[in-house]
Amino acid sequence: MATSVQPAQQPPAPSTPHPLDNPAWAALSGPHSSFAERVGLAARYPSDVATFTALADPADPAAWADLATLLGPGVEAVVTGASSQAPPGWQTVERVAGVQFVDTALRAAPDPQAVRLTQADADEILDLVARTRPGPFKQRTVTLGTYLGIRHEGRLVALAGERLHPPGWTEISAVCTDPAHRGRGLATRLVRAVAAGIRERGETPFLHTAASNTTAIRLYESLGFTLRKQTTFLAVRTPDTVTR
Repeated sequence: MATSVQPAQQPPAPSTPHPLDNPAWAALSGPHSSFAERVGLAARYPSDVATFTALADPADPAAWADLATLLGPGVEAVVTGASSQAPPGWQTVERVAGVQFVDTALRAAPDPQAVRLTQADADEILDLVARTRPGPFKQRTVTLGTYLGIRHEGRLVALAGERLHPPGWTEISAVCTDPAHRGRGLATRLVRAVAAGIRERGETPFLHTAASNTTAIRLYESLGFTLRKQTTFLAVRTPDTVTR
């Protein structure tokens, strides 16, 4: 009787991590590499651009050691893509539960009243951000991508723009409206306008917000964003002594 030979079972190929699972690393090692300050398996944005740091693999102690070397002793930073705990020797300053949404049915459209904001508008942007608190914003954050605003009688009253930029994706961030001008749909218009520019590049919009920010979550869901995952914003302090 002939004996059939079965092909050997090949182990499954390792899956490629999704860029949105570790978006800051995907950005700093990809489209935002020109911003990256890097040591080995760790990277960060310049301190006047963004607060975010990133690890090639948040489960790898060597990546945390590289981050400590990059930042120096006793320095606070925000780590993305990490679990809810920092390794031994690090201090966890704050853990904030967050959510990540992706565009699945957003009606993107340019807005004729939206104006492109530049570094020259940074002080006015920072003033609006300080009054509305949409999240961290630095003196040069506006250089990360396209930021659009709406003015009323010459004053900036609403804002939205692009932050993290993993391959194929762009984060919409800093969505805020002056309290005196809320209820007019300005945030909706700006999100759609920023998304239109992202889509023109063949990319997909995504965004983050705090899990407790139910007002923002309702807005994003109504616009056509879908929850992709829950995440954690982890603020940490490096060990007081950095050793290799």
